[in-house]
Amino acid sequence: MSNDLPQTIGIDISKAALGCHAPPAGIDRQFPNTAKGHKALIVWARKWQTERIAYEATGTLAKTDRIDARLLARMAIALQPPVRPARSPQQNQLAELVNARDGLVRDRTALKNLTVTLLKRHCSQRLEQIAALDAEIAAVIAADEKLARRHDILTSIAGLGTLTANQIIATMTSPAGLAPVARQSGQWKGKSFIRGGRANVRQALYMPALVAARFNPDLKARYQQLIAAGKPAKIAITTVMRKLVVMPNALLKADRLWTPARA
Repeated sequence: MSNDLPQTIGIDISKAALGCHAPPAGIDRQFPNTAKGHKALIVWARKWQTERIAYEATGTLAKTDRIDARLLARMAIALQPPVRPARSPQQNQLAELVNARDGLVRDRTALKNLTVTLLKRHCSQRLEQIAALDAEIAAVIAADEKLARRHDILTSIAGLGTLTANQIIATMTSPAGLAPVARQSGQWKGKSFIRGGRANVRQALYMPALVAARFNPDLKARYQQLIAAGKPAKIAITTVMRKLVVMPNALLKADRLWTPARA
C-alpha cells in the first residue's frame, strides 16, 4: 500500500511494550517501552503521512475489556477526535519546575513529624528552596509572551491565584480527572466517584474552588444552586472545580480576560 495514504495509528501502552496498529495499511508492530523503543516507533510512524495517533492512557478506568491498538485506531478513524498539540519546551520546563515544587511541599509536610530542632532546620531549607523555585517559575513565564498571556488570563478569574495558574499552565494538556466514574453492574448502581487524571491538578483546584464558591459571582451562583437542589457540598465543590478547568480553557481559546457574567 502506498505510503502517501493518510494513516491513523493506535498504540496500546503497557509497562513493557507499545503495541501498534496502522490502518489502512493494516500493519501491526510492537516496540519496547524504552527510550530506544520510542525512537524506533517514531522512525516507523514516519513511513506514512500520519493524521492521528490514538493511545490508551495509563490506568484507564472506564472500560470493561482490554483496549487494544486496533480498537484505538478504529475509534480514532470513526470519531475523528481533535488532535492535541505537543507541549512546548517552555511548558515541559515549567512542568518540571512545578513538579519539583510539589515534591518539596510534600517533603516539608512530612518533616513536620520530626523533632523540633530538625523540623526548624529542614523547614527553613524547604522554604528557601520553594521560594527559589517560585522565582524561577515566575521568570520562565515572564520570559515567554504566550505563557505570560495565559497566566494573566488565568489569574483574572476570581478565586484562581498564581500557584493554581502555574499548575494549570504546566499541565494544561492533561485531564484533571474530575469527571464522575460510574459504578454499575447489572441492576446494581453505586454512587459515582472521581478518580484518575492528574491528582496534582485536582489538589491545586480544591482551595481555589472553595474561594470561588464564596467570591466568584458566577461560580457562587452555581454552587448555591446545587446546594439548594439538595446536592452534597462535596458534589457542589467538585462541580466548581470542573468549572475552573472548563472556564480557563474557554478564556484561553478566546484570548480574553475573565469578567463576571451580567445579571
